[in-house]
Amino acid sequence: MDIRQLRTLKAIHDTGSLVAAAERLHLTQSALSHQLRELEAEVDAVVLIRKTRPPRFTQIGERLLALADTVLPALREAERDIIKLRGGQAGRLIMAIECHSCYEWLMPTLNIFRQHWPEVEIDFQSGFHGDAQDDLQNSRLDWVVTSNPSQVAGISYQPLFQYESLLVLSNDHALNQKREIAPEDLAEETLITYPVDSDRLDIFQHFLTPAGVMPAKLRSTELTLMMVQLVASGRGVAALPSWAAAEYVARGWVKTRALGHEPVWCTLYAAIREEDVTLPYMQDLLATIRDSSQQFLSGVRPAP
Repeated sequence: MDIRQLRTLKAIHDTGSLVAAAERLHLTQSALSHQLRELEAEVDAVVLIRKTRPPRFTQIGERLLALADTVLPALREAERDIIKLRGGQAGRLIMAIECHSCYEWLMPTLNIFRQHWPEVEIDFQSGFHGDAQDDLQNSRLDWVVTSNPSQVAGISYQPLFQYESLLVLSNDHALNQKREIAPEDLAEETLITYPVDSDRLDIFQHFLTPAGVMPAKLRSTELTLMMVQLVASGRGVAALPSWAAAEYVARGWVKTRALGHEPVWCTLYAAIREEDVTLPYMQDLLATIRDSSQQFLSGVRPAP
């Protein structure tokens, strides 16, 4: 039994799928299956019932999963301590966001990070910053969350995760009758967006502009909650990341539909100065965001 096998069990439990677990661990499905077979050979027992959806852990599998829940956090904590003992435990992080809906998951993640890196000074520039990547070059900022990498010289764009962009509709909207939305379906709609240039919005970049379609009308608001309320009251439609829409769908306020036959997957990045990427606390924050996003956000997957 080794750490890789425990990580595999944890990933299967968290994702509910061998395919999704392999993606999270950056393994092929055959490599993941090989790890499971090795583990079952070592304990001489079946660990996972693979034919059920989701896969079901046996009693022995549940015991090994409990071991993983104990060992893996302890290992991560030990790795952090070793890094701090080697030096590089102190630093500065001035952060900004080019993504309106990111506040909902980023702030809790930063709280986790602060517990492990109390010597790192964190400051957060509130509000939306459409040109924040330029401020990285002159050191006014240290970290920018963005879905629109501008390829600024000297800046490294580290992928955090991928998310699906979904169309948000009122419960009685006629488009709810369709399983998937075509670009031309929005030609007569009012599209509610964040106050950002259209070429920086996912729905235009990856869906409408390639099809040469424009909505009948555009309306904007800074707040995700206001956007959802406008949609729920029949004032228009909107596109949101899957995690941002999930809360309001669960409350029964709105419904969502896929954009197109092939899902619209977008990548969220951390923009960091190239010389700062290897700093231990930068690497740990990247790992913390990647781990927590897979555990707690709906409809996301690891970035390739």
